Amino acid sequence: MPLNEIVRIARPGHWVKNIVVFFPVVFGMHATDGRAWLRALGAAVAFCFASSFSYIINDIRDRANDRYHRRKKDRPLASGKLSVSTAVAEATVCVVLGFAVASAISSLLCLVIAAYVVLQVCYTLLLKQKALVDVICIAMGFVLRTVSGAVAIGVVVSPWLFVCMFTLCLFMGFCKRYNEIVTIGDMARAENHRNTLIAYTPDLLTHLITVSAGIAVVAFLFYGLADRTVEQFGTNYFVYTLPIVVYAVFRFAMLSMNGSYADPTDLFLHDRVFQMTALLWAVSMMIIICRGRELAGWIQGLY
Repeated sequence: MPLNEIVRIARPGHWVKNIVVFFPVVFGMHATDGRAWLRALGAAVAFCFASSFSYIINDIRDRANDRYHRRKKDRPLASGKLSVSTAVAEATVCVVLGFAVASAISSLLCLVIAAYVVLQVCYTLLLKQKALVDVICIAMGFVLRTVSGAVAIGVVVSPWLFVCMFTLCLFMGFCKRYNEIVTIGDMARAENHRNTLIAYTPDLLTHLITVSAGIAVVAFLFYGLADRTVEQFGTNYFVYTLPIVVYAVFRFAMLSMNGSYADPTDLFLHDRVFQMTALLWAVSMMIIICRGRELAGWIQGLY
């Protein structure tokens, strides 16, 4: 049995996407709560299994079309290195483990995992064939990841944070579609790989990328300026991280649209400048969240 192919089809490298599960721990003011981190970790593990299930069923469904893509043609099923029956068995194990881990945390988390699994099955079998709906489904998958973190630790997600997460993921999804067109090069081959690409012209995608990025940035600013946020963290200093956010968004769009990376995960894992930008923003946010009141008081004392 080709063990390395069994691991590859689960795409463990893509588990980095589940980092958003931990966002509610930080933004919910539980950064110093060890139990909250453990429960969020459990939710993240459950989503790792659930997302691997979705990747496997997607590869089973797309194994013929993937042969038209210069990178995806080497995937275990598309290349014939792994049998469909083995992939089905692995997908079954993954989804069972996902629910098992979720049930150990809370029944509500099981419902979130169930919603994600149903969404991914519908996406794979039907919705990915519908332009615009396909990217909305991808974005909703990330929203459910974030919701799982909130459910696991018992906090409420801010509506503005929800809007920001949803539109930011729309932005990344449209960037990925643009990247696929650039990577494949020929529109006839692109349609064979993903038939919705024929509806995504470069001009349309440029417009969709611009709109979704703009809404995401504005939603972030509204979240930072909301009365609830200022009261919770004792400062509105979130807005001063805007230059970092804008640079990260612009760099992501630039690298995706010129075909530098195969997909957003590759960009996250290999672009050092983007990684440093993300780290700088994360450190800035942690300082503001954990020490916002003291920082605001210290700055006011300088006047």
